[in-house]
Amino acid sequence: MSQVQALRGPRSYLGWHMSPLYSHSRLSSFENCRKQFEFRYVLKIPSDRESIEAFVGKRVHEILERLYLFIGRGQIPSIEKVVVRYQKLWEETYDGERVRIVREGTPLSFYRQLGEQCLRSYYARHYPFDEDETLGVERRVVFPLDEAGKYEMQGIIDRISRARDGTIEVHDYKTGARVPSQKILDQDRQLALYQIGLAREYGEDVRYRLVWHYVAKNQTRISTRTPEELAALRQSTIERIDEIQAADDYPPHKTALCGWCEYKARCPLFSNSETASVTSSTDPIQPAIIAGPSTTSPSSSLPRSGKQLDLL
Repeated sequence: MSQVQALRGPRSYLGWHMSPLYSHSRLSSFENCRKQFEFRYVLKIPSDRESIEAFVGKRVHEILERLYLFIGRGQIPSIEKVVVRYQKLWEETYDGERVRIVREGTPLSFYRQLGEQCLRSYYARHYPFDEDETLGVERRVVFPLDEAGKYEMQGIIDRISRARDGTIEVHDYKTGARVPSQKILDQDRQLALYQIGLAREYGEDVRYRLVWHYVAKNQTRISTRTPEELAALRQSTIERIDEIQAADDYPPHKTALCGWCEYKARCPLFSNSETASVTSSTDPIQPAIIAGPSTTSPSSSLPRSGKQLDLL
């Protein structure tokens, strides 16, 4: 296996499964709007559209993945080459019929420039990329929450690294405008679940750090978890899964984020004549540009070929 293959991995399973797989995204969908959950996970209605925020987030994630694959081969492309690759990827993947700009009056060029600035800021902050050892990029993990394997989770980790002090770090790139408070991050479920999964590979006695890169704001946040906190997370996640499996009613929940929902046209809360915009906030990059690869479609953002990688 080449070093690049080792970094990317086969989206390796850290466990086997026979029961339905859950993900942080799946749990969050149920918590945020049960009607969206029904459309997406129960009825499995496909969506051929996405928000511009999601589109930008995916492109940034893909370029950072490619960047670290090159670094893993001992090659550090210049920032200008990184930007050229980003612009080329944008041209290859952008489809105005499929990608929606919800906020009226915000030009497409704003979002395109936003993605470039995220990459430039991240590159400048971490160059020459010698602060840690990358162990994996876009690594898929599948792991049980209980001994019997009845409750299983999956996720795709943006990057896994080993810091100079030996700590295993779980990295997540965020392209949204808002940086949560430390209190909120200390209660974050997603990366803590990933730590539970990685402990099956690297051991439970190893130190772990959870690292969020808010690339639009050029800020980094860090959190850790105690064994007691992880045990409580296991239990609360199991209880949430039980609640989901017992659910037989999926009422809609109207929020300011409804305009970004891919199922809004199907939602009983909205008429066909209503416009997509449901918020008058003046912040042009809300909601958070969340998007890395979806945990429900683990292959959606993989580099397509070595030839594409060479374009970076």
